[in-house]
Amino acid sequence: MNIAVIGTGYVGLVTGAGLADFGNDVVCVDIAVHKIEALNRGEIPIYEPGLDKIVSRNAAEGRLHFSTDLPEAIRSSRAIFIAVGTPPKPDGSADLRYVEDVARTIAKYMDGPKLVITKSTVPIGTGRLIEKIIIDAGHEHKASIVSNPEFLREGSAIEDFMKPDRVVIGASDDEAVQLMKEIYAPLHSLEIPFVVTNVESAELIKYAANGFLATKISFINEIAVLCERLGGDVQDVARGIGLDSRIGSKFLQAGPGFGGSCFPKDTSAVADIARRYEYEFQIIEAVLRVNDDIKQRMIGKVAGAVGGDVKGKTIAMLGLAFKPETDDMRDSPTIPLIRGLQALGATIRAYDPEAMENSKAIFEDVTYCEDAYKTAEGADALVLATEWNEFRALNFSRIRKALRQPVIVDLRNVYDPQRMKAEGFTYVSVGRSNEARKRGV
Repeated sequence: MNIAVIGTGYVGLVTGAGLADFGNDVVCVDIAVHKIEALNRGEIPIYEPGLDKIVSRNAAEGRLHFSTDLPEAIRSSRAIFIAVGTPPKPDGSADLRYVEDVARTIAKYMDGPKLVITKSTVPIGTGRLIEKIIIDAGHEHKASIVSNPEFLREGSAIEDFMKPDRVVIGASDDEAVQLMKEIYAPLHSLEIPFVVTNVESAELIKYAANGFLATKISFINEIAVLCERLGGDVQDVARGIGLDSRIGSKFLQAGPGFGGSCFPKDTSAVADIARRYEYEFQIIEAVLRVNDDIKQRMIGKVAGAVGGDVKGKTIAMLGLAFKPETDDMRDSPTIPLIRGLQALGATIRAYDPEAMENSKAIFEDVTYCEDAYKTAEGADALVLATEWNEFRALNFSRIRKALRQPVIVDLRNVYDPQRMKAEGFTYVSVGRSNEARKRGV
């Protein structure tokens, strides 16, 4: 099938490449000329493992194209995926200006029946809004509106697209459903479940999924606080409840709070949606408060590890991205942490395998280093903020010699406390000992 994917950001580029790999003829469109020129040169604008290979392969085989000509892409395609950004407004609601602009452009240039699919994460009612924009344009051709939310995890997006847990299709007519099944035909042989529902339910499924996962993260982070105060071990507690088949073990890793492009934005958006319908989504509102509190709490944890005051001290940060295998800094827990430490008078040295360039647009007065060992040189504490694999097997003898004080603050619970003690470190983690309670953090 001839398909246009509008928007070449994270979701759009992965979607376009994946659909081409399924055998469709795909054109990815963006108004950013520099992005399209770079993609046509084979340059990938984002870091995502495996994305460069799938893009280059499908481009070489003639199934994947990149263009700035949106009118032509609309005319030549049977299905049009909308994958533009929906950034949060100050009140937490989603900004739909780009989605609306695309809908108006589709209405202007469509020259036959079109399948219009929202891949962007949008509030409930957006599908109907797109439908109204196209109908109000007075077009003689039919546009079938479909909601097909994405469930891509940064760092494993290619696998998530090619072998998803499920495919959600929200549509108003049978023909649209059948066309969507044709687009995703290779997934049938893998026996991937298809959830077919109406547009509004499909739109809500994405928000509900991310809201629930965010709730699990905030829940275990509050359990970690209790563990520190009571002398428990959050990893044992997580394993004990995660083995319950009704709960499951995923998203029960205590840490410095959730970040990224989805959880903060989507949880804020679903809270806003509820308010618009005169309902207070109390659990989600609490999840947002807890996440903010946990991020701020990490500042005190680092300060406590170096005696309670970071003024005039140097803190070495390992990891800047909100999670490993991505360069995404959006809502990363390291942002309030670094800013908070700097506000208290600390000097920051930092290293991340992929996110340093993006972080330079966020932070001031941070010294960026070439590896973990350079980062540790002369620092009063080493903070593990993002659990990249290369940080899991450090030479701790070198780290100890590089540090001014042998202090490690492990915000991801990567290291074994007994080993750290044997290596001669003062070691602080999240919810695994009563060290933090003794320090009053």
